[in-house]
Amino acid sequence: MTIESITGRTNTPLTTKTSQKTEIDSGKQASVKSAEKNDSIAITAMAQEIKRAFESSSSVSTVNVDRVAAVKQALAGGNYQINAERIAEKMIQFEKQMPQDNGK
Repeated sequence: MTIESITGRTNTPLTTKTSQKTEIDSGKQASVKSAEKNDSIAITAMAQEIKRAFESSSSVSTVNVDRVAAVKQALAGGNYQINAERIAEKMIQFEKQMPQDNGK
């Protein structure tokens, strides 16, 4: 099937070939055979630094276990004080750090 564009020219559909073949053997199991490929990549020095930084940061715990335990205990005891003004200040501070979307 051909599709006419607005310029009046016809576009022929693209056909693709796959390198995988499925065969049914005597045991009625499908086996996939594909061409063996040797791919290689080159990682830049910057990408290697990012990878190292990510690996080192993921190994360090960022959760203060003692603080979490204290908050859980205060919540369970009913004496956890919520400072609404401090929460509002932190929300405003966070909003100021976010990039502005001028496209709206």
